[in-house]
Parts: sequence; C-alpha cells; structure tokens
Amino acid sequence: MAFDFLVPVSDKVLAHNELLPSQSIGKNTYIHTEKDGLPVLANATVAIVGVRESRNAYEKKHEKLDVSAIRLQFYKLLIGNWNATIVDLGDIEEGATVNDTYFVVKEVVAGLLEEDIIPIILGATQDITYPAYRAFDGIRDMINLVAIDSRFDFGIEDELISSHSYMSKIITDKPNNLFNFSNIGYQSYFNAQEEIDLMERLFFDAYRLGEVANDISLAEPVLRNAHMVSLDLRSVKASEISMSGNFSPNGFNGREICAISRYAGISDKVSVFGLYEMENTVQSQQLIAQIIWYFIEGINFRIKESPYTKTDDFVKYNVPSEDEELVFYKSLLTERWWTEVPSIFTSHTKGHTPALLPCTEKDYIDACNQQIPERWYKAYKKGFN
Repeated sequence: MAFDFLVPVSDKVLAHNELLPSQSIGKNTYIHTEKDGLPVLANATVAIVGVRESRNAYEKKHEKLDVSAIRLQFYKLLIGNWNATIVDLGDIEEGATVNDTYFVVKEVVAGLLEEDIIPIILGATQDITYPAYRAFDGIRDMINLVAIDSRFDFGIEDELISSHSYMSKIITDKPNNLFNFSNIGYQSYFNAQEEIDLMERLFFDAYRLGEVANDISLAEPVLRNAHMVSLDLRSVKASEISMSGNFSPNGFNGREICAISRYAGISDKVSVFGLYEMENTVQSQQLIAQIIWYFIEGINFRIKESPYTKTDDFVKYNVPSEDEELVFYKSLLTERWWTEVPSIFTSHTKGHTPALLPCTEKDYIDACNQQIPERWYKAYKKGFN
C-alpha cells in the first residue's frame, strides 16, 4: 500500500510541537509519528503530505525541500474557528526513480480522494502536479485544473517532463481527463507567443498578473469551478518570499496570494491543493504556512449551493439582448453570481441545456451593456459533442 512509503514527521518537529500552546494548529493536528504510526483518517478534512522529489526540476535544486521547517511555521499558527480536522501524513521521499515517486504520489492522493479528504501537497517541484492529476483516474472523469503561475508550463515538443513542461504531459497523456485549464497570474515575458496561442486554440482561460492584482475577486469564479489547484510559489514576487534568482521582482504579494488561497478553499469542488517551487528560507516558510492557513479557513466557509437546487436562495436577473434573453443568478447567502450560457451557444451540446457558469457582478453589468463575456464562447466550444 502506498501509505506505507510515507515517512513520519521528524522528532525535531514533534519536540517543538510539545512547547506550543493548546490553541496552536500543531496541538490540534493528528500527526504521523514513528511511535504511533499513521493517524486515523476517519472524519479527516485535510491531509498534509510533503513530497521531496526534485530530480525533474527545470532549475536544479541545490538542496532538498525542508518540509519540517514549513511544519514548524504552520504548527505554531493559531487555529481558527474551524470544524476542519487536520491530519499530517508526513513525507514522500525520492523513490529509486522519479516514476516510482510519481506512483506513490498518485496512489496516496487517490486514496485520500476516495476517503473524501483534501490533500494539501507540499512539493519541491511543480511536476508533482502531474501524478496528483492522474490520481483522479477512475474517480472523476473530467477535471478542471487551475494553476496560479507566472508561466503556462507547456515546455517544448519532446521535452522530458519537468517543472516547466508538466502541462504538456497532462494535455497529451491518456486517458485525457482534462476538461479545462485556467491560469491565474501569468506574465507575458515568461511565455512564448506559441504558448499563448495554444491557450487560445484549446479554449483555456488565462488571466494576466496585472488584471488579477487590480481586482483579486476575479480569481474567485475561476477557482469556484476547479477540482484541482496547483500553486507555483514563483508567482509571488521575490521581495515577499525569497531573494533567490529563481524568483521574479514582479508577482503577487503576500496578501493577494493568501486571498487566492482562501478562494480556493471556499470552492466546494477543489479536492486537491498543491504548493510547489518553495525555497528554504524563513520568509518563504512563513508565507507557505499562512497560505495553508487561509486555504483551510476557506474550507470552513464552504457552502454547497446552486441556482438549480434552492431557487429561494437566489435572485434571478433576466437581461434582454439582441439575440435572446440572458439569465443571471445572485446568491442571497454568499452574494456569488452565476450565469446561464445562452442556448445560442449550447444548442449543439448534450441535452441542449444551458451551461451554468460561475461569474462576477461585472459580467452581469457588462451583459446589461450588451457585452458578451469571452468565457461563454469557450464554454460553447468545449460543450460540443
């Protein structure tokens, strides 16, 4: 069983944990230890898993990811007013080959998904997104993947999988379970024009750093539809996290990346949350700990709601247009918005039914001004039989 390959949390972390106050996260987490073994997974909400594999790093790592140092920072944070049960399963070390590590990651994540537990993966390199994605095989047919990243990570043709090319593997590998890919925070000068064109041809969604930084709420409807989130810490600017040459002067600041993490937690569809490309600096470890804190905070505010199930909890807005009437819904509980993709775009889809998409209030205002959001066209293309 893949769980047998998990390495317990270090004695150093456990000793530090004994000194923490009762309100700390460490004192409220069920931990995999050498003495007691794996914690019971029954009723667990999230499970922390470290992955120290880095052999497929695009920029070679000079030292292994210090997951223990991240735990020290996370454990000492104070727990919120949460109902979530946290377990820490320890780490996946490098296997004899990278594919051996991938296999263990896939099996561990799949096991957690089957138990309805959300894995929080702390990975040295972002290529770990690939085996985590493959964990959905046989569990969910179509996956929406969101990457918070300055790059699209398509790589070049015939390149071996790496932290800069894992998306090419996801797109081309069989079985192809990827329904949609969205990027939040890309920076144009890090992406070849061919990659930007490929995003358009595949009807994927991409949001530039400046666009999201100017209005962080734009990330919420994107994450609301995600099943899996892959966060590259290199999307955060160097001054916020590390002065390493692998980080850029431009990127999200600490508040913005924590807000995005909270949106990911609030989404009741997000089943896997991964953080990758981290540096062994105290500032980096503190920010990672806070990102995890905000993700779990978001989970505790999850509300399963749909305009098609509890109509009394929504206000319906009909917006006349040149072609047909557009329909929007606003939740009275969360003030979130949805829209029906008009039937002029979905007349050839299975069932001939409108697609219900998360959106923003701005989309509603734009529709009132007869501006059709581009996402509707992409949803139409993806909906073809």
